Formats: sequence, C-alpha cells, structure tokens
Amino acid sequence: MKSENISTDFCFSLSFEASCQIQRKDDILNLHDDIKCLKLQEEILRFTTFGEEDAWLMGSQMRALAKMKNLPLVIDIRIGSRPLFYTAIVGTTPENTDWVRRKINTVMRFHKSSYRVGREYLQKGNGFDASRGINVMDHADAGGGFPIFITGTGVIGTITVSGVPQREDHNFVVESIATYLKVNYTALALQPQSE
Repeated sequence: MKSENISTDFCFSLSFEASCQIQRKDDILNLHDDIKCLKLQEEILRFTTFGEEDAWLMGSQMRALAKMKNLPLVIDIRIGSRPLFYTAIVGTTPENTDWVRRKINTVMRFHKSSYRVGREYLQKGNGFDASRGINVMDHADAGGGFPIFITGTGVIGTITVSGVPQREDHNFVVESIATYLKVNYTALALQPQSE
C-alpha cells in the first residue's frame, strides 16, 4: 500500500480544512459544504497501488475498529467485481449485504462515493430514480461506498460498509482509509448534520 504524494493537494486542503469542520445550521449551506468536503476526501484518499494484501490488512483493521466501537457493520472491499474482503459483524442482517451491493454499484457507475452522489442529486433537485435511468433496486445514493482510486489509473474498486446511519457509514469508511494511508482524518471528517 502506498499513498500518493499529496503535497500540492494537501496545501490546497489546508486552506479548505476549516470549512470541513464548520457546522452550519442552514441545510442548503450544509449540503454545499458537504459536497466540497466529499470532493476533497476523494482527491486526498488515493492510493498508488492496491491489491489483495492491502484489502486484507485494511479490512481486518476496519473490522477491529467496528468491533471496538460496537458497530454492527457489513464490510466489503473489492477490485472490480472481485471480492477481496468481506465480513458481517453481529447485529447485521441480509438487508445490510444488499445495501452494500447497491452502494458498490453506485460507486462503480459514478466513480464517486455513494454519499457524494446522493448529496449532489439532492442539491440539484433531481430524483435518484428511473427518470434518471437509475434502477433503485440495484443502486443506492446512501453513504458507505467509497472508490479505490489509483493515481494514474482511476477507480479500480470499492470499500463499502452498511449497518449504521448513512453519514456514519460514510465517515467510518473515510476514517478507515485515512488511518490506513496515514492521513489526518480529523481534517477530512464530515461534521454531524444539524437537526
């Protein structure tokens, strides 16, 4: 596993970090800030290589973290359609496995995190449904799916979870990738949504 050299991207992120940490009361501003932060996460959390050993190590670390936090998660890591790591922690159901499948399809179709896709559709006021050519039985615009992006190649796979509310699913994946790549997660974390 290698993280890309992000010196220039990270300089950009330093000026943006504060806005990832601002909690807004206005839902429209929250949505706008979320999308900016989601794009930043996808720009920074990239790999130079990713293979079977990375999937096993990262998946094992994710499982340990989920158990430590007492989170009932299904965790799936794959390259293309080839599963490399899968676990279902006590408290999950077959429904979580189906959510993972649908989130994976969304990430692979849009090459963005499933949460970003949902937030962008919401911002545009577009339905995430058949009117946009999307089969909602096979795609989900809910948080928890994140692209495995290889610098110089593009998206090759997904890291996906399901089991807690979608924003928490998304943050769990981002925290796990940031930890694995040794990137400051606190600067990238989405803030809790305002009530």
